[in-house]
Amino acid sequence: MDFKQKSLRDQVVVVFGASSGIGRVTALQFAKRGAYVVVSARSEEGLSSLVGEIAAGGGQAFKFPADASQFDQVRALAAAAAERFGRIDTWVQVAGVGIYAPFDRTSPEEYEQIIDVDLLGVMHAAKAALPYLTGCGAGTFIPVSSVEAVRPLPFHSAYAAAKHGVHGFVQALRLELEHERMPVRITEIQPASINTPFFSDAKTKIGVKPMGLPPIYPPEMVAEAIIHAATNADGNEVIVGGAGKAMAAGQRLSPRLMDKMIGVIGFKGQKTPQPKPESAPNNLFQPVRNDRVKGDLNGLEKASTVFQWVCLGSTLAAAAYYGAPKVRQGYQKYKSDHNDAASGVGGPASRSSENTVTASPSTTVTQSAVTPRPEVTVSETRTFDVPVNLHPVERAA
Repeated sequence: MDFKQKSLRDQVVVVFGASSGIGRVTALQFAKRGAYVVVSARSEEGLSSLVGEIAAGGGQAFKFPADASQFDQVRALAAAAAERFGRIDTWVQVAGVGIYAPFDRTSPEEYEQIIDVDLLGVMHAAKAALPYLTGCGAGTFIPVSSVEAVRPLPFHSAYAAAKHGVHGFVQALRLELEHERMPVRITEIQPASINTPFFSDAKTKIGVKPMGLPPIYPPEMVAEAIIHAATNADGNEVIVGGAGKAMAAGQRLSPRLMDKMIGVIGFKGQKTPQPKPESAPNNLFQPVRNDRVKGDLNGLEKASTVFQWVCLGSTLAAAAYYGAPKVRQGYQKYKSDHNDAASGVGGPASRSSENTVTASPSTTVTQSAVTPRPEVTVSETRTFDVPVNLHPVERAA
């Protein structure tokens, strides 16, 4: 029983949602490591700058603008990628949109758009990619979902619904592929809060610019998890970020307890002090000009240390023992330390001069004099008994 993926230098990889954020850094890393990369998104400007950046680094990339919500466009992307490079070995589906709003202020057009892109976009990608992934002998489909597929947050009813749908869809599809002994591996990536332009690009109806629920992690961590999944068939779901792991564990332990905890920290914790009107430019229906990898939360990203992870864990423990009042008290302490660390004033987080991310299959965040627990968790290993068909693409001299 074996399922052996090709080395990156022998892979043709499609990254959908590549113009910014997680998709962009993932495409850059695939190209840097020798893969042939096909990039797609709604923003042609973002794709053009990405292809130029890949070419400047000596990589090979091909752009194909498309809208994830339109199946005909997704199918055309798959055909163009196969025509250009001869096959598709790995398909990474990152494209996603969001809105921060209570459900009673979310219009049917808005939640339909989120479902169309975030859920149906994954289904369209799977439908278009599977014929090519099965034909390559050992294909990999990697939908980037969210930890909200397991534990939803307020203001995100449509987004959470879409991510829950993705989780259910890939679980059912995986069973069907295994039953038919198809040579395709599916690994769902579930990031916690990641410092990308998602929050500045999202539509908001909460009166301020939204942010991810701290702690915040760098997008490079997600890219490493994706690349690991493209070369190692050792997990069905991968949670990126220790806080996401804690949320998933808490949800399994006691959904009611997590409701209480999120009810205390989940509303204010997703709001910045910066006012932002509902009419501000956003990417819900149209792409915005944004070709950055990282968002505006660099200070918070640097402050997302083991210290904060322990604060969150302590808050959860307090909730289990004392109930909601202690949750509130613990959160206030966490928020105070978090703000001090982000501004460089006091706190264990601000006293460390080293904050690096290691590029390994068990991606971790490390700090001086501190060794955190692994930040990427991989669940359940499965294997396939399939033939492996390696057909390297001819490389340009």
